[in-house]
Amino acid sequence: MTDPTWTPPPGTRGLIFDCDGTLADTMPAHYRAWTAMLGRHGIAFTERRFYELGGVPTAQIIRILSAETGVPVADVDVMVVEKETLFLTHIHAIQPLESVVAVAAAHRGRLPMAVASGGYRETITRTLDQLDVRDWFDAVVTAEDTTRHKPEPDVFLEAARRIGVPPAACVVFEDTDIGLEAARRAGMASVDVRRPF
Repeated sequence: MTDPTWTPPPGTRGLIFDCDGTLADTMPAHYRAWTAMLGRHGIAFTERRFYELGGVPTAQIIRILSAETGVPVADVDVMVVEKETLFLTHIHAIQPLESVVAVAAAHRGRLPMAVASGGYRETITRTLDQLDVRDWFDAVVTAEDTTRHKPEPDVFLEAARRIGVPPAACVVFEDTDIGLEAARRAGMASVDVRRPF
């Protein structure tokens, strides 16, 4: 892993990382799982729409797509399990996004760090385990830990609380527009990992 060129802005006391598409290159595996699961239920899901809904919890995406397509769903919870199970069949192929993981590696043990994700706990912890980085983080906050999800700031505020750092002293690493909006609403600085940083 190379040394990152990114340095925290003055006053930074904690780092918060999204997982999917930020620490881990999981998006292709998630899209494959989504299309396989939704295809069984007669719901189309374009790749463009998939990326537009990045960061939204699985159950909420299913409800959104059902409303958009007019295809009723019998049991959202069953569909969530089906999609997450399909994703986990691809977990062995997940790779780190090196530039972001390098930042986390450089600040491990120097600044409190958390993962804050709209994903489900089992999926996120298994992804972090696949990357061999879970023990780098002082907290992992997932969809189960908050009732409101991105673009609401709750997941980031909870992560800051758990690492004991005021929101204004945190920097968030994100790969989606709704995640960046959630960081803004939380009063946190952010890094858009889709752009050079």
